[in-house]
Amino acid sequence: MPGYNVTKIPPPAAPKPRRRALLALAIAAPSISLLGCGTSAVAQRAGLPDFADLAERVLPAVVNIAVQGETAGQVPAEFRGTPFERYFRGRRERTQGQGSGFVIDPTGFIVTNNHVVGTATRVTVALQDGTELPARVVGTDEPTDLALLRVEPRGVMIAVAWGSSNAMRVGQWVLAAGNPFGLGGSVTSGIVSARGREIGAGPFDDFLQTDAAINPGNSGGPVFNMAGEVIGISTAIYSPTGASAGIGFATPSDLARPVIEQLRRDGRVDRGWLGVSVQDMVPEEARPTRRAVVVTDVVRGGPSQRGGLRAGDIVVAVNGERTETARALVRYVAAITPGQPVRLLVQREGRTQEVTVLVGRRPPGPG
Repeated sequence: MPGYNVTKIPPPAAPKPRRRALLALAIAAPSISLLGCGTSAVAQRAGLPDFADLAERVLPAVVNIAVQGETAGQVPAEFRGTPFERYFRGRRERTQGQGSGFVIDPTGFIVTNNHVVGTATRVTVALQDGTELPARVVGTDEPTDLALLRVEPRGVMIAVAWGSSNAMRVGQWVLAAGNPFGLGGSVTSGIVSARGREIGAGPFDDFLQTDAAINPGNSGGPVFNMAGEVIGISTAIYSPTGASAGIGFATPSDLARPVIEQLRRDGRVDRGWLGVSVQDMVPEEARPTRRAVVVTDVVRGGPSQRGGLRAGDIVVAVNGERTETARALVRYVAAITPGQPVRLLVQREGRTQEVTVLVGRRPPGPG
């Protein structure tokens, strides 16, 4: 759709004076307070869910995250190629941002988005009661845009449990929580609009789409099912303005949970890698009668070249399982422990043969 962009949820701008913002809202929409009267009774009569008890139970585990960092200064166009360029390149600029997160362990482990913490030099977590705690980044994973933080709480923290995103159906209710525009703990409700969304963020795209309002500052915040379990992590929005347009994307819990467990255990995520470029192949005459994957390039010195895989090979199965898309092949191999062998059934020059490749370790990076 022209003019619309799918983006990681940006950090909110510096908050304006709250009194003026709320006053303007009241003048612009005086009926809002009237429509809010008796909403619980109206919802019950209409058969709609009441989220009050759910919100009260899960909000104490939702945190606000403030980050500070430094980036290299940008060189203004008018100074490029002049003696002043060196000054701007050597200058460091302070950056600030805000996001959300949630506690998964009472001892102080907190999940958020990688793009929330980025290269921050200082991360501060604020609890719902206003308590602020310095946080340490345990580990990050750029391909899935996840990060794990650790704080040293003064007592036992309230934590929430993971739920199964695979069990969610389109049309089921969800509750999103976070720190929109830096306003503090907020909740919004909606439904699962779609599953398995690919938005061009990377090879592990598998987002839940929801119409619950998600705005700048919600990044890293949890999306709950009606049992109060985390089934998604707010990550991106589809919007012409940068604010909520009713199309938000959450990293599914069944993808996030094993990544977070690896970060907690090892501080990093190791994925299998073949060292090839691949693309989908649509069945045609003189080609496989079913969908397959074609190798378009082989990294010199990489695992596949050492194993004998060639550009132009058509991969039809991996370890005896048919593979029909490049995305499925990448994900399958990524789940294999580096150093383990993988058997690829390929078609080469009209003949079918098996190639065994020793899986390598995926290089760092988003792709």
